[in-house]
Amino acid sequence: MAKQTVAEQFVDILSRAGVRRLYGVVGDSLNPVVDAVRRHCAIDWIQVRHEEVAAFAAGAEAQLTGTLAACAGSCGPGNLHLINGLFDAHRSMAPVLALASHIPSSEIGTSFFQETHPDRLFTECSHYSELISHPRQMPRVLQTAIQHAIGRSGVAVVSLPGDIAAEQAPERAIEHALVTARPSVRPGDAEIDKLARMIDEAGKVTLFCGSGTAGAHSEVMEFAERVKSPVGHALRGKEWIQYDNPYDVGMSGLLGYGAAYEATHECDLLILLGTDFPYNAFLPDDVEIVQVDVRPEHLGRRSQLDLAVWGDVRETLRCLIPRVRLKTDRRFLDRMLKKHADALEGVVKAYTRKVEKRTPIHPEFVAAVLDEEAADDAVFTVDTGMCNVWAARYLTPNGRRRVIGSFSHGSMANALPQAIGAQFLDRGRQVVSMSGDGGFAMLMGDFLTLVQYDLPVKVVLFNNSALAMVELEMLVSGLPSYGTTNRNPDFAAIARAAGAHGVRVEKPKQLRGALREAFAHKGPALVDVVTDPHALSIPPKISAEMVSGFALSAGKMVLDGGVGRMLQMARSNLRNIPRL
Repeated sequence: MAKQTVAEQFVDILSRAGVRRLYGVVGDSLNPVVDAVRRHCAIDWIQVRHEEVAAFAAGAEAQLTGTLAACAGSCGPGNLHLINGLFDAHRSMAPVLALASHIPSSEIGTSFFQETHPDRLFTECSHYSELISHPRQMPRVLQTAIQHAIGRSGVAVVSLPGDIAAEQAPERAIEHALVTARPSVRPGDAEIDKLARMIDEAGKVTLFCGSGTAGAHSEVMEFAERVKSPVGHALRGKEWIQYDNPYDVGMSGLLGYGAAYEATHECDLLILLGTDFPYNAFLPDDVEIVQVDVRPEHLGRRSQLDLAVWGDVRETLRCLIPRVRLKTDRRFLDRMLKKHADALEGVVKAYTRKVEKRTPIHPEFVAAVLDEEAADDAVFTVDTGMCNVWAARYLTPNGRRRVIGSFSHGSMANALPQAIGAQFLDRGRQVVSMSGDGGFAMLMGDFLTLVQYDLPVKVVLFNNSALAMVELEMLVSGLPSYGTTNRNPDFAAIARAAGAHGVRVEKPKQLRGALREAFAHKGPALVDVVTDPHALSIPPKISAEMVSGFALSAGKMVLDGGVGRMLQMARSNLRNIPRL
C-alpha cells in the first residue's frame, strides 16, 4: 500500500465512515485536505460561500439520513464561522464531524496570525473536540471523534494544523472497525411493569410526542388505541406522528393549535414520548408525568417526573403494549377530539373566506397553497420566526415528507443552507426552502451556491419586510416595535441576475401559477411573495405566567393563524367516534 499523508488518511477514514461530501470554504491551512478530497473517488468537496452554511448543510444531511455528514473550515476566522451551524446540528442531535483546520503547529500559543484555539472553542457545541498535534495521533483521534458523533448523535470536532495534515502518516497506524449505526435500547422489566401499573390505574391518559417517535408511528397508534389516549405533539414530533392519526389533538407550545394543551392538562397521566419539549410553562404540574427517552440526560429536566424510563420509544412501547389492560372508556378521548375539531373550526374561517382577493397577501394563504402544490415526498426547510408558525400549522405530514428547521437552536437564516444539504443528498427530490426575508438576506450569498451547482432548490420567500417574530416579542413585552423593518430589494430580480428562475408575487391570484412554474423549472428558483407584515400569531392557550408582560387584550391586535388541511383530518376523526 502506497504511503499516505495525514490529510489523505483523514479523507479515507471519512469515506469509510460513509461521508460523501465535505462542505466548506478553501483556505491555506485546509489545502492538504482539500487536495486529498480532489483526488479521492468517493468524496466531493462542496464549495459554499460562507462556512456557517457548510455546517447547516451538513447538519441537514445528517438529520435526513441519520448517518455521518461533514464540514470544514480553515484556520481562525474560517472555522469560527462554522460555530452557529454546529450548535444547531448538535442541538438537533445530528451526527456531524467538523474539521477545524489550524495554524502551523510550531506557532500555536504565540498569538500567530489568525490564531484561535478551536479545540477549546467548540467544546460547548460538541461531544468531542480535540487537537491533532502529531501524525501518530491519526487515525485514533479521528476515529474516536466519529464514534462520538454517531454514538451520541451530535457534533464532534477535530482540529488539525495544516503542516501536520501535509506530513506522512505513520505506517501500521492503529485503525479500529468503525461503528456507524446506533443500537436499540429497551428499559428494564421493572420500569416497564411500573409504567404498566400506572397506566392501568389512570382513568385518562394523554401521549405527547416528540422527534424520538421517529420510526415508532405504528406502535404509538396501537398503544393509543389500547389505552384510548389523545395524542399531541411538539413541533419536532409533527412529521413523525400527526399523519394517519385518528387520536390527533394538535400541537402545544407557542406555535400550538387545537386541543393538545387541554389534553395534557386534563388527563390523569401524561406520557412524554421522545420529547425534550423546552416550554415547561405549557406542561401541567398537577398530573402524574412519565417520560420515555433514549437520552437519559433529557429525563426530568423539564418537568417533575413520577417515573423516568430510559429507552427507545419503539422498543419501550413494544414491551409495554402486551402488559397494559385494554381500556374501553373513550369519553376523555372523544371529548378531546371534539375540542380539537372545534378549535380548528374557530380559527380557520378568517383565512378561508375571500382571501384570494386580499392584499398584501396573507402568509397563511401562501403556506396553505404551498402545502397543496408541493410534492408528497418534498423536503421542507423552514426559517426560524413566523415561517415556523406557518409550517407548523399548514404543512401536512404524510410519512414521506420531511420538515427540517432550527427547531432547538432557533437560529435565523437556516432554511437556505439546510436546503443545500438536503438537495445534494438527492437531486431528484423536491426541496423547498420556506425563507423569511430577514433570514434569507442574512445568508443570501449562498443562493449563488444553488446556481453554481445547479441545485434545483425552490426558495419560497415570505417577504413581509419585517422581522415579524421579533415584533411579536416586543408586543409581548409591552414595547413598541423598533429596528424590525427591512428595506428590501426585488429578490426575484436578484435571483434572475444570478442566473436562476425568479418571480415576484404581489397578488394572491398569481401565487398558485408562480409556484407551479417554479416547481416545474429544472434548476434553482425563487418565488418572492409580498406578504402582510401584520400577520402574527399567538398560541391557543396563554396566561400572564407563560409569557412575562403579555396582556391578553393584545390578542385583539394579533392574528391567530389557521390550520389548513388539519381541519379536514379533525373532522374525519370526529366521524370515527362511536355513536352510542
